[in-house]
Formats: sequence, structure tokens, C-alpha cells
Amino acid sequence: MTLYTTVPSSIGELLLVGDGTALCGLYMQEAPRPKFVEPAWRRDDDAFAAARAQLEEYFDGRRTSFDVRLRMDGPEFERQVWEALREIPYGETTSYGQIARRIGHPEAARAVGVANARNPIAVIVPCHRVIGADGSLTGYGGGLERKRLLLDLESGVLAL
Repeated sequence: MTLYTTVPSSIGELLLVGDGTALCGLYMQEAPRPKFVEPAWRRDDDAFAAARAQLEEYFDGRRTSFDVRLRMDGPEFERQVWEALREIPYGETTSYGQIARRIGHPEAARAVGVANARNPIAVIVPCHRVIGADGSLTGYGGGLERKRLLLDLESGVLAL
């Protein structure tokens, strides 16, 4: 059974989706491509208590890492990229090319970008920490303004 809840945040409403044992999705509902709740899903706020608390702490600037159980389904290459995203330290950024080299596919920067865009667990799996090789902000499913807000929060420029 798929469970869900919503969480208010300073970047808009977040939709959390899981199976009762792991978080499987975290989506920004006010982003250009929101995720819609399926009719068969059941709302269960208690099932996401730890994730909700940790997200609140993160947005308050009191948490720099997450320790909720995740389940991320996808092809092997995408899972490698998503794991590499989780290794980017709080407050730091990296490029698509650097991730490609880190996972042993140095010519796959564009494929890393595609996998990054397919990250099903925004914020907790920090795809917002990936920028262009020239240091520019590049595409972000939540919109570049949310990417900038998250990076500013992590750099201490902005207290959300």
C-alpha cells in the first residue's frame, strides 16, 4: 500500500510518499511539475513523523543531514547517481561532470543530468547541490528560485 502526507515548508508544500517502512518520494507541489496523489493512496501523517520532523529541522537550519530510510527504485545508473548525490556535503556544490567521474562514467555528464532530474526524493537526496561546470545554476525540477533558496539556506546566507 502506498501512503502519503503533505508537509508545509518555506519552498512550498511537500508531498511525501512511502510504503510504511521507507520514504519513496518527496515532491515539491508548487513546482512546475507537481506529483498528484493517486486515488488508491492512503493519507497517513504518522507514518512520516521522522521525515516530517527532520525536514522541519532542516528548513529551520538545525539539521545538515537526514537519516530516514529511503527506497529509490530506478535503473542501476540512476541509483549510482542518486547515491553520489547523497554524498555531497551540506553547504557544498558539485558539477554533473564531477559526479560522472566519481561514479566511473567520466563521459556521462549529460546522463548524470537526466538521472539528477529523475531523483524521486528532492531535498533529502540533494540534487539541488548540483550546478553547471561554470558554477551557474542549471535546471531544477523545483524551479531555479527554489534551488537558489535551498543553496542559500545551506550556505547560511538565508534563514528560511
